[in-house]
Amino acid sequence: MNTFLSAVAAVLLLLLTAVELYRAGIVRVNYPDEDRFPVWGIDVSHHQGAIDWPAVRENGLAFAFIKATEGATHRDTRFSENWTGAGEAGLARGAYHFFTFCTDGVAQAENFLARTAELAAELPPVADVEFAGNCKRWESVAAVRRELGRFLARVEERLGRRPLLYYTDEAAHEILDGHFHEHPRWPRSVVGEPPDETLGAWTFWQYADNARILGIRGPVDLNVFRGGRDEFDGFVRARWEEHVSPP
Repeated sequence: MNTFLSAVAAVLLLLLTAVELYRAGIVRVNYPDEDRFPVWGIDVSHHQGAIDWPAVRENGLAFAFIKATEGATHRDTRFSENWTGAGEAGLARGAYHFFTFCTDGVAQAENFLARTAELAAELPPVADVEFAGNCKRWESVAAVRRELGRFLARVEERLGRRPLLYYTDEAAHEILDGHFHEHPRWPRSVVGEPPDETLGAWTFWQYADNARILGIRGPVDLNVFRGGRDEFDGFVRARWEEHVSPP
């Protein structure tokens, strides 16, 4: 019995150690091949606090997605600061909106556009679709899809750029599966590379949520672009070519 209890205690200790190492950003599950995915970036919000963007650039990162808004009224308090800092540091930038399941899609789009419509973004706008941190009183998946569709259509109409869809595995299966095929994909998968079979070929992949990098206190999300540096530059140029100036 003592031997069994000792073994159980040892296993528990190893698990707790692994959890703490993960939380500290010392270890993670995914380590994407730099030869396959040489273009890396981050996504940030006010949760990261003040960011030293020149130091971030020294990590070799090429792009940043920056939270602008959430729902119909919320605006990220560090969006302008982060947008300016990332641009001055030479990172390609994209703005993202946390889509709320309980709010009118057009109202959410107008909130997002009020912050981003006049900005010179190198990357397309993003709708962040996930259950975590979302409202709980949404009426149905069909209603969520309807309002998400209205959000995406309004943003594309105003900006002339097709939004990216960021999503978790749960959102992929419950909301997006069979819908919105025309939108480029940005899945979250911190355990393994996301399969194309789920929702189609992805463009960006969020592979870690516990990274520790120079210039940011605390954990930050890491992402890769699907393609090489020339393809990334072409992706940015193509987005500019697609852009239709607002009336």
